[in-house]
Amino acid sequence: MARERATALLVDFDGVLRRWDPAVAAGVEQRYGLTPGVLGDIAMQWGQLQPVLVGRVSHADWMTSVADALASRSVDAERARAAVAEWQAYRGEVDPDVLAFVREVRAAGIPVGLATNATDLLDADLAALGLTDELDAVVNSSKLGVHKPSKEYFRAACEALRTPPDRVLFVDDDDRMISGARVAGLSAYRWSGPEGLRYVRAALAY
Repeated sequence: MARERATALLVDFDGVLRRWDPAVAAGVEQRYGLTPGVLGDIAMQWGQLQPVLVGRVSHADWMTSVADALASRSVDAERARAAVAEWQAYRGEVDPDVLAFVREVRAAGIPVGLATNATDLLDADLAALGLTDELDAVVNSSKLGVHKPSKEYFRAACEALRTPPDRVLFVDDDDRMISGARVAGLSAYRWSGPEGLRYVRAALAY
């Protein structure tokens, strides 16, 4: 039996709706004499990252731990803190093509939710990027206490959209998240750029 068309859309934040210019981090690392890529490498280590994604530590505490780890690599502690602060001052940019699509979908009467593994800084980021009123639901792992790609996360996301999983289309740029969404019963599309909008639009068929 053919699957029914999705009646709600769930989109990832980082890598889909928000994009990051790698030149910003590279510039900070160069100015402070750091090894290229070291800030992201430390921050994304699972032991550093996982606690903040489920709300056990704050974004500020996470960044303190990154600065401490940087200082443990023979970087002056004050310089490490300054580098991390400058790096974190940049909060990314909205992808205008994706935002235009989100507005188009919502105008057609289809609810759109944000599904993101994020920290307690998410609300401030959404406000700073002008996105506070652009979504029907925001599902933040650090508030929920579980992160993608768990079934519990996707169940909560569908509940936030008031739509059963088999009627929700999820868009993310990470294969693990796509696989997890499908296991949870959602339709899912692996995002690689705005050229994918044609597929997503057709899948929603509004």
